[in-house]
Amino acid sequence: MMRVSIQNLGKKFGDTPVLKNVSLEVHDQELFFLLGPSGCGKTTLLRLIAGFYQPDAGQLFFGDKPMNRVPPHQRNTGMVFQNYALWPHMTVAANVAYGLEVRGLSAAEKKQRVTEALAIVQMERFADRAPNQLSGGQQQRVALARALVIRPDVLLLDEPLSNLDAKLRLEMREEIRRIHSQTRITTIYVTHDQKEALSLADRLAVMREGVIEQLADPRTVYRAPANRFVADFIGETDWLPAEVRGRSDGEMRLKTDFGDFRALPGDKPAADGKVWLGFRPEAVEMGAGQSNSLATTIAHVSYLGEIEQYELKLSSAVTIKALEQNPQEIRRVGEPLTVHIRPQNLLVLPGP
Repeated sequence: MMRVSIQNLGKKFGDTPVLKNVSLEVHDQELFFLLGPSGCGKTTLLRLIAGFYQPDAGQLFFGDKPMNRVPPHQRNTGMVFQNYALWPHMTVAANVAYGLEVRGLSAAEKKQRVTEALAIVQMERFADRAPNQLSGGQQQRVALARALVIRPDVLLLDEPLSNLDAKLRLEMREEIRRIHSQTRITTIYVTHDQKEALSLADRLAVMREGVIEQLADPRTVYRAPANRFVADFIGETDWLPAEVRGRSDGEMRLKTDFGDFRALPGDKPAADGKVWLGFRPEAVEMGAGQSNSLATTIAHVSYLGEIEQYELKLSSAVTIKALEQNPQEIRRVGEPLTVHIRPQNLLVLPGP
């Protein structure tokens, strides 16, 4: 098992900086996610860890061992790519065994390791098939087995589920959770899919333009985002311009164009003055509350069975989104609707 330390890492392609002074530590046996939009630097960082690229600045350590000049084949990392990268002319077993060819193992040891790796991903009975006889999910399991067969110190996953359909992605999420729980290999997983990261990660780093915007556990990132970029990237958020008018009894008093609000300041209270007041659509509750109520008009309704989605007008220029779980009452476009948000469900972030 292995701890991965990244210290002040920088990387440029030509004159374009791709990673800017990135530092983080992935704990031993952790399932760690690098999350961000396309072009944020997450795949470049993963490839630096694998040894495919060399950093222009900073240090990389596996445990206490410096890795900057260690070639990829000596790092003992297993990597899974989004396009599977299986050899079409080889059987499943031969594909999995490929990574063992340069390791000087006996035929018996190779066979045992391949059998073990296929058992971990539950693909033993497909050992003699060709990749083109497998579904996308099965091919991805084979790619995982090939990475696991070398018994890596660090497992690297580069958007491994992006080529699968929605149902298979959900199934493979659970498979990756089970495999990590079984193997306890330190794993670094790159994705742009917020749901993947929130549902699987022990911790995650949200990246933008080569910088880590926030590093925390999924619940903290979602409930207490560091800034508006993180809040908007990790999920939908309604925002209202507001002004802090005072603090008392552990609460912050705010004024908006649509009424006064009370919010909990959290661990990092926003500065006084102009701020953004935010809340998730699922935090909007139907009916008036003791505080933080908004008078709205229903602009759009989408019934999805287990939830109902609303667009609610606060004015001709301002709308918010709301979700209702297990909806019972039928509400129609044009009807007035009063809603409220509890103080603990409000985000207060520095204003424009």
